[in-house]
Amino acid sequence: MFARIAGRYDFLNRTLSGGMDVLWRRKVVRDLGPLAGCTAVDVACGTGDLALGLARGGARVLGVDFTHEMLAHAPRKAAQPGAVGAGQVVGWVQGDGLHLPLPDGSVDVVTIAFGLRNVADRGACLQELGRVLRPGGRLVILECGLPRNRALGAIYRGYFTRVLPVLGGWVSGDRSAYEYLPASVLAWPGPDALAREVEAAGFRGVSIATLSGGAAYIHAATRV
Repeated sequence: MFARIAGRYDFLNRTLSGGMDVLWRRKVVRDLGPLAGCTAVDVACGTGDLALGLARGGARVLGVDFTHEMLAHAPRKAAQPGAVGAGQVVGWVQGDGLHLPLPDGSVDVVTIAFGLRNVADRGACLQELGRVLRPGGRLVILECGLPRNRALGAIYRGYFTRVLPVLGGWVSGDRSAYEYLPASVLAWPGPDALAREVEAAGFRGVSIATLSGGAAYIHAATRV
């Protein structure tokens, strides 16, 4: 599915989120604080936006994604003039979030943006993210959500289930991909339930940041 929409993925993200996805990724990097001297892996890195943001923050970054067609856009983006921090990206690797090509305890930071919702086994993926983190390393998950406010939630659901599939399908030529998006978000656990899953995978100090009224959430935690 992601292979089919890779060429229009960035454009549709910006359009359908009203540009908010850019601000959400920036908040992830900002909340992590100084990253100079840190090693980071961005799992499900897609076309590389968050990985490049981490690199601009000073981290040495490896981007990993399952879908070759998505990943192919990342080095091109990094090579563009003005891609500040791109030199901090140590590589782009096709790989599975359930079996990362990294040794145990080898990185300081793991991020995953809009990817955990798509893995075959969420619990196993969280365990794998913890495996590659050193003790005390940090995990940050950025994921879509649903507003808790009833009125805002009703408006958002209407847009998400009726408007977004039509617009996304029209622009990408693949309506099924943009029907999958709202279906997967509606089936996604609430932020508190996800926090419990993160804790069960061996993390502590889980915090939850609500973005845009609940359209997205950031979960941050520390590896025990």
